[in-house]
Amino acid sequence: MKILKKILKYLVIILVLLFVGIWLYTKSQKPIYNGEVSIKNITDEVTVYFDDIGVPHIYATNNQDAYTALGYVHAQDRLWQMELIRRIAAGRLSEIFGEKLIATDKLFSGLGIEEAAAKTIENLDKNSEPYKMAMAYLKGVNQYIKEGKTPIEYTLVGVKKEPFQLKDMYNVFGYMAFSFAIAHKTDPMLNEVKEKLGIAYFNELIDVETKNLTTIETDKNAIITSTFSEAMHNLTEVLPISPFIGSNAWVLGADKTKNGKVIFSNDPHIGYSQPSVWYQAHIKTPSYEMYGFHLALVPFPLLGHNKTYAYGLTMFENDDVDFYIEKNNPNNASQYQFEGDFLAYKQVDKILKIKDSKDSLYTIKVSKHGPLMNGIIDHLEDERPIAMQWIYTKLENKILDVAYEISHSKNLEDFKKGAKKLHAPGLNMMYGDAKNNIAWFASGKLYNYRDSLYTKAFLNGSSGKDEIISYIDFEENPQAINPENGYVYSANNQPDSIANKLYPGYYLVGDRAERIVSLLEKKNDWTKQEVAKMMLDVTSLMAPKIAQNFVDEIEKNKLSVSEKTAISILKKWKGNFDLEEVAPVIYNRLVYEFQKNTFADELGNGFFQFVNTPFVEKVLPVQLKREHSVWWDNIHTKNKVETKKDVINTSFKNAFNFLQNQLGENVHDWKWKRVISVEHKHAVGEVALLRKYFNVGPFKTNGGDQVINNQIYNVDSTGFYKVTAGPSTRRVVDFSDVENSIAIIPTGQSGRIFSSYYKDQAQKYLKGEYVKMKLNTREIKQSKQILLLKPLK
Repeated sequence: MKILKKILKYLVIILVLLFVGIWLYTKSQKPIYNGEVSIKNITDEVTVYFDDIGVPHIYATNNQDAYTALGYVHAQDRLWQMELIRRIAAGRLSEIFGEKLIATDKLFSGLGIEEAAAKTIENLDKNSEPYKMAMAYLKGVNQYIKEGKTPIEYTLVGVKKEPFQLKDMYNVFGYMAFSFAIAHKTDPMLNEVKEKLGIAYFNELIDVETKNLTTIETDKNAIITSTFSEAMHNLTEVLPISPFIGSNAWVLGADKTKNGKVIFSNDPHIGYSQPSVWYQAHIKTPSYEMYGFHLALVPFPLLGHNKTYAYGLTMFENDDVDFYIEKNNPNNASQYQFEGDFLAYKQVDKILKIKDSKDSLYTIKVSKHGPLMNGIIDHLEDERPIAMQWIYTKLENKILDVAYEISHSKNLEDFKKGAKKLHAPGLNMMYGDAKNNIAWFASGKLYNYRDSLYTKAFLNGSSGKDEIISYIDFEENPQAINPENGYVYSANNQPDSIANKLYPGYYLVGDRAERIVSLLEKKNDWTKQEVAKMMLDVTSLMAPKIAQNFVDEIEKNKLSVSEKTAISILKKWKGNFDLEEVAPVIYNRLVYEFQKNTFADELGNGFFQFVNTPFVEKVLPVQLKREHSVWWDNIHTKNKVETKKDVINTSFKNAFNFLQNQLGENVHDWKWKRVISVEHKHAVGEVALLRKYFNVGPFKTNGGDQVINNQIYNVDSTGFYKVTAGPSTRRVVDFSDVENSIAIIPTGQSGRIFSSYYKDQAQKYLKGEYVKMKLNTREIKQSKQILLLKPLK
């Protein structure tokens, strides 16, 4: 008995010690939000007030100290996110995740992002403010790396911390630019249709680019002085950092608001992840103030506001990537032909370091148009040399200046000067200010080819006839300043014409744009609360029209009672994607079956890439209205030529039978909430044992694809819609009450799992709630969490 008591006693002691050890470890893993820390590279004390959602409000006596402090607090909350994002463009993910990331690393390291960054950094003005503030920020980040607690993820994956450099910052810009581009998923698919199926199939697809357009009008006025595609898809799908996808923004002028002041709103659509993409921070010095939303490792916010102006962005979706078929010298594979001469490929040797494996060595060939995809995408079936020309790596890079200038502007003219310097990626820069100016600039370096050249198929690299002829002056870019209609907006839709023609791009279907315009036009007395509610709108104007087109073709006399119920629900649908609605479930499955029965027989494996490109959403309404189409006939059926009616009726039958098997006999129970969900995934959450600790969710979520509250998912054979992207933040800035402007992010401010701000905003986000973006100094200084950063003597 005594022995048993001793054993129990020791077990209790061990358990207590284990509990205390775990408790101490979790405490050490939390960022420091209170107390004093001495750091290098600051000249005076900096006070950081953390508010009730963990946003740092940085008060410093000079800008350089403020940016050093920003780097420090940003790193303590998001160091692991910084680590991952700097590795993507450099091709260094397989160092920590092993062989499964080799192909992705090979692609990104071959794009020339690092080489372009090195050239840019070499030519930077080292005395400029953007450079000095960027370096101050990096010093703060590196100070935390040296002195701060190592995030648990480093231990779990077995990677050592290493200092960050300016090239890492440019790697972030490069990844952002590439993730904005759509060409690498669309052009190879369209080219394959043209070459393998023929011009009739190709022409029907590209015809949709001039149909059903909702264009953003240019209106400049005075300023108020007051398989290839499959490979690309597969390689980018495995990235542990969110891609940039779409976005909404609208800015209401004084005449459209109840209080007679500008209201600014913006919700960039980005892949969901944990931590969320944006880090919020408020800087205040004697000469500068900005409440900003920062990308990991970027000191200057791409979204922000102060008491003077607000700005944000959406993706322009212009075409800044082109693919060229090169022609090798038949006698020398290290040369290619251009305008009758043979030029030597530049050859770049690359080394990939791989966890638990030998280094991988490979060589990239680079033509005047760019790197050959054949060398950086394994098993590319097309044996022709295919080069990728990308404006981001082709032209001078001033993106650091752009980010600095748009976040340090004094007025609209300053902001426009910053926007003008952007070459790539193309962005819609949105602006509103306290003097009642509103503006939209489609920023990015646009260019001309010869007339009639269609740039979404592969171009001829040897003839010299498919080259860029000229670059367009920024003043000719689509833009609007204080337009007569009283508002500016963007939903990634087609902008107005340039020089009497529509500029080529990968603009999204005009559904969100049409809905935004229809709502804004109705009212001239908007309030902040009404704008915030509008950002949660889940109604599509186009979807009911498409549903009606289906209904009109379905043979009703052959339907069962339950099938007629499904048809009735579709017919009455107003296009809303609410959780209790049944119609979205029927609609999405019917769309999938229709697209499969229309395109899959010709496209084969390529169908699964095609059906989840933004391009197919433009094809759908146009294809539905065609009575005659080369796509209607199923090439696999003999002695029969299918018609539009055949395809739609077969698709409805297939959709109905699938949903009965999936969701049961009762059609009224096929509710949207049963099939849609969202999970914010962490890079180490892919390990089953760690998923519930690091991932946030899964949750049921309101919204649908291409409504204002845009919840983006793949439409596939599963019948479930796992949301992968959506509003990365919702922001509303009201200049009649700017200190009470509001925002929300999908999960939380911190990337540290033991921080109380890891996922504290998740439920608020799902419910459509907002939190205050504090600017009032008296209110900020009432914070209970104060971190004093002192110069290390």
